[in-house]
Amino acid sequence: MDSLSVHLINPSDNSFGTAVITPRWLFVLAAATPQIAGDPILVDESLEQVVPESIQAGDIVGISVHTGNALRGYEVGRMARGRGAWVVYGGIHATLFPEEAFERGEAHAVVKGDGDIAWGKAVVDCLAGTPERIYEGGRIDGDQFLAARWDLMPPEKYMWASVQTIRGCPKHCSFCSVWRTDGQQPRQRRFQSVIDEIVDLRRLGFRFIALADDNFYPVTLTDLRLAREQNNTAKVDELMAIRTERFQLMEELAKLPKDMVFFTQITMEAGEDGEYLDAMRKANIKGALVGVEAVTPEGLKAVFKDFNYSGDALAKQLQTFKKHGVHVLGSFIFGLPTDKPATFDATVEMALKAGVTFAQFVMMTPFPGTIDFGRWEKEQAKDPTMVGDVPITRYWLIPTAVRPKMFTPHPSMSSDEIRERTQKVWDRFYNWSAIWQRSACTPNLKSRVAFMFLSKLYRQMYAGTGISTDSARRKKSKSWARWTARQCKKLFQAKPMPELQSPVWALPSTVKLLRTALVAGMPQETPFVVLPRE
Repeated sequence: MDSLSVHLINPSDNSFGTAVITPRWLFVLAAATPQIAGDPILVDESLEQVVPESIQAGDIVGISVHTGNALRGYEVGRMARGRGAWVVYGGIHATLFPEEAFERGEAHAVVKGDGDIAWGKAVVDCLAGTPERIYEGGRIDGDQFLAARWDLMPPEKYMWASVQTIRGCPKHCSFCSVWRTDGQQPRQRRFQSVIDEIVDLRRLGFRFIALADDNFYPVTLTDLRLAREQNNTAKVDELMAIRTERFQLMEELAKLPKDMVFFTQITMEAGEDGEYLDAMRKANIKGALVGVEAVTPEGLKAVFKDFNYSGDALAKQLQTFKKHGVHVLGSFIFGLPTDKPATFDATVEMALKAGVTFAQFVMMTPFPGTIDFGRWEKEQAKDPTMVGDVPITRYWLIPTAVRPKMFTPHPSMSSDEIRERTQKVWDRFYNWSAIWQRSACTPNLKSRVAFMFLSKLYRQMYAGTGISTDSARRKKSKSWARWTARQCKKLFQAKPMPELQSPVWALPSTVKLLRTALVAGMPQETPFVVLPRE
């Protein structure tokens, strides 16, 4: 028993030595690993790839995969099984395609859904040599979310830490799988537990923290208005309870050290809620990823997101975020059926005009579990497109060197044209002059320098290595990203605050209760959270 180890591996084809944000699931699953198995060995391949010799016969290897890293994950799994280890897969992709993990990744077991309780059971079963084939994790309640084992993290390797406060999204965007896999009912973590974990991270020297939520704004003013118009008192009470908890969380965030910076993800509708945005600003939530997706009414309708504004109204609403002190990372999609060559210039012009602080421009990808994917899969069944011996509807199994950048045909543009135009949009938005102008939002010169480096790093990691089909350009982007990441890490380092105290709550948080149980020697069911999202 003493010689066996549990390994948790975050697979990646691209290793940069330093990462922007901690892969939260890795450290939460570490907290969920039963004590009988000892402290797990954590490997984040976005830093450095796993060393095969570190895995021994009888070890347990947990691999969490999303669609983008599934092929690498299967490669790691085959290697681990070949060395005699037990191989367990989890994550959104394994949840959607469990049989694939057995066929391609030589899995012994697959954890579907939230692994919170199931992971611990899988580990115990593997130790006994009797793993089940499938573990159904389901969806746990927010009060079961567990804080991460940040004591196992190499803090010098990450710029930002990550904490989750809520899971699930009430929207139903056609390109997103979150509302289908995580549900449309928001599952909210107790704010006391969130604050306790953030305090732990600030003690370690992290002042930049991503609130890694599916949607930090789960209740809109429209939701409340409709419930009231329908005289649905129970629904109004439910929505108000969620909203009240959000404000309680932000009120407590505002009491933390003033040098802390938070970033999250919300929908565009938050721009109509000045009270909410003001609370975010006071809580030092400096920025948010906002799904803009398209700048035309036709494009928004195509992705089931016609609750967003377009045109001048869109620019005005994006500017509203900035007026309330919340900077926007705008997310835009190219390759929609309604897109035309002029759409690319119109999109980047809109992003610049609206004062978007950061932006990402992604090519339309039908992710498994989405409405778009289901529709595309049915169309392909009539006349399948193959790349080698792999159907295009299983594009994640195609080696990255020959994998197409787009998979769905466009009515008026080729895939290469869309890719090239998308690349030019990235280049224009992230040229040095444009970045310098946007960096004026920071308070001092050091911050402006950090903003410049982070902008270039973001562009290289997500566009240089992701969109380009030129191998020389990808190699150059990786080298540049590794160097830039090292410089950025220095700029984001903060002095640890080991003396920082967590508030004393009237009701102990879930995490504190669990800690008390451990000290008292009581038996503990170890729930754990999050698997990577698309």
